[in-house]
Amino acid sequence: MAQHNTLGKQGEDKAADYLRHEGYLILDRNWRVGHLELDFVCRDGNVLVVVEVKTRQEEDENLDDLLGWRKRRNLLKAADAYVKKKGLDMEIRFDLLIVSAGDWNVKHIKEAINILD
Repeated sequence: MAQHNTLGKQGEDKAADYLRHEGYLILDRNWRVGHLELDFVCRDGNVLVVVEVKTRQEEDENLDDLLGWRKRRNLLKAADAYVKKKGLDMEIRFDLLIVSAGDWNVKHIKEAINILD
């Protein structure tokens, strides 16, 4: 496995621990539809939360670099497919977790897509 894939897997494992610790119920991890993927789909109370995880060596990246318009569009498409496939009718929120590889610190940005739009 390439080093960036190993780093990404470690970051997602740390993100899963973080989400559980924060009280999120993880419904799916790495859910795919076609070429689109959702890192995590969780419940936070009555809200369905789609969580994108970015594991980084450097912390000085802006949100638009992490979630560009194409990534946001793909997240919206994948979430729409997820909701339809599962027959869900609930509020959806899109969060971003930035995991710092050095200290495995997790920065949680709620409603990350709304912040950018």
